[in-house]
Amino acid sequence: MKKVTPFLMFEGKAEEAMTLYCETVPDSSVLDVTRYGAGEDGPEVAVKLARVSIAGLEVMVYNSPVHHGFTFTPSVSLYVDCSTEAELNGIVETLAKGGGFLMPPDNYGFSSRFAWLNDRFGVSWQVNLA
Repeated sequence: MKKVTPFLMFEGKAEEAMTLYCETVPDSSVLDVTRYGAGEDGPEVAVKLARVSIAGLEVMVYNSPVHHGFTFTPSVSLYVDCSTEAELNGIVETLAKGGGFLMPPDNYGFSSRFAWLNDRFGVSWQVNLA
């Protein structure tokens, strides 16, 4: 086995999501992108499949041309350790726009500052002050 990679499937919002994640989480970038071509199932030039590095974690991002009866669930989340409270606050504030908190930023005893939220795409994030 070579490796295990998280795979996020969107329905038309892959480029918007990966751009948000790369702009919000420090040390993140788009590694490569494959776009739908003429005659393929998805809209021409829309992201088909991409690889992004989110703070060093390689994640695959896919735009499904097919509607599915399911989406993301908080039972699987991306966990981010931050070095400063300002970094945590910036990430949480940006990712929470259009989303919702499962646990708003607070001291929960196991961490002096922690938040758990779903972003506007439904992807779940746990953001912790390490």
